Amino acid sequence: MPEPPVDSPGRERPAPTPERPVRVLLADDDRLVRAGIAAILATAGDIEVVAEAADGAEALDLVRHRMLDVVLLDVQMPRLDGIRALERMGGERAAPPAAMLTTFSDEAYIAEAIRLGALGFFLKSDDPRHLIAGVRALAAGGAAFSPRVGRWLLRRQTGERADRATRARAAVEALTPRQRELLAEVGKGRSNAQIAQALHLSEGTVKQYLSALFTALGIENRVQAAIIAYEAGLDGER
Repeated sequence: MPEPPVDSPGRERPAPTPERPVRVLLADDDRLVRAGIAAILATAGDIEVVAEAADGAEALDLVRHRMLDVVLLDVQMPRLDGIRALERMGGERAAPPAAMLTTFSDEAYIAEAIRLGALGFFLKSDDPRHLIAGVRALAAGGAAFSPRVGRWLLRRQTGERADRATRARAAVEALTPRQRELLAEVGKGRSNAQIAQALHLSEGTVKQYLSALFTALGIENRVQAAIIAYEAGLDGER
């Protein structure tokens, strides 16, 4: 593939239009894999691989000097792998959205990539239509994941919510009845004056009780208390 001219660094990246294809950087240490993925994307008509890299270091250099809409990074590459390249891209001004490519759905890689700002994660064995749709989504400002990765993310999110709820309920069970009552009022977003009226206490007493409540829960403010109340189901919304 002939290399297009290098763009001027520091220029603002124009949005893709029907007249201008989505400009993609493809980084993978396997030349045959790069050729295959580029051929798949070329069938879309509105997507063009304008730059290729054999490792993360080359990819970073291209990100700094090319006008790109989407970056596709292989997870495992020599010299600098895709995860570390993604991490360094986070420090670049106006870096394009990035997605990871891999041959297997390793949960540790997925979690680390998402933590570092990846907006997509694709398996090379996926249906080519998923990759094309994903690149379009990233170029439009969205996010996209392989169906198998998406299912893992859903399970993880559901599990995290369940874990937080379990911890919140355990923390609430360790409170006194009065503290649980107070926490429920905080969870409803009520002020100290409203809590005082509802519980037939003085505002000064409410302040003292709140201080003791925060200490018992190991938190610092009423926002954190409200979150615990919500997760434990004390806010009256469940």
